[in-house]
Amino acid sequence: MYSGRTGESIDTIYWIDGEYIRPALDEVDHFMRDWHSNQTKVIDVRAIDIMAASHSLLETDESYLLISGYRTPQTNAMLRAKSRSVAKNSLHVKGMAADLRLRSRSVSQIAHAATACRAGGVGRYTRSDFVHMDCGPVRSWGS
Repeated sequence: MYSGRTGESIDTIYWIDGEYIRPALDEVDHFMRDWHSNQTKVIDVRAIDIMAASHSLLETDESYLLISGYRTPQTNAMLRAKSRSVAKNSLHVKGMAADLRLRSRSVSQIAHAATACRAGGVGRYTRSDFVHMDCGPVRSWGS
């Protein structure tokens, strides 16, 4: 379901018959690690569910390109120093968010699918060509 900046990809089933599969979630945790520091964090399954549900609504076989998953506080501070759009208390630091892209779908299409899930935050970053999805409070922003 995901390919990443480092050239890695992951296509794993993480949930079967109402049960999360821990080894598969461990793969997701590793894949979504902070690639600046190579540190991992347990990714909130609610965020994974939102990403998977949105992907399903988009009816594509293309994998998401993961722009940013987990971020250490140090990485978040570094990114924040470079951009006003990086939140001080980003949910990326808590393992609750991801920034994603699909070549075959527009930012608007991806954001619409994520918003249709009615769960978490959805940010549109049209100029940077990605959508932020998180499992925090329901809200949306961007253009």
